[in-house]
Amino acid sequence: GSIMRMGDGEATENIQVVSTGSLGLDIALGVGGLPRGRVVEIYGPESSGKTTLTLQVIAELQKLGGTAAFIDAEHALDVQYAAKLGVNVPELLISQPDTGEQALEITDALVRS
Repeated sequence: GSIMRMGDGEATENIQVVSTGSLGLDIALGVGGLPRGRVVEIYGPESSGKTTLTLQVIAELQKLGGTAAFIDAEHALDVQYAAKLGVNVPELLISQPDTGEQALEITDALVRS
């Protein structure tokens, strides 16, 4: 571990990213997308585009040869919609946990694998 000043530029240099699928958002994020190898939380009110953004990022990651998991806590994933956004659904890891604790356990297991 190390400590660095964010203003030095080193903190944001050489970060591997995955595009969000939106050039404007990638630019606004300052590094060109979402950082790879890190847990990213997408938060917002109902019907604000969280699932659409998540599925777009998954599609972009899969195009790069990556593996993605979708923790469907609401048991509401529309796989046809996901496919229309470019997600390779047969290659997507999907979990539909029954409790929040189960969702965290599954997430922890996936991150560690």
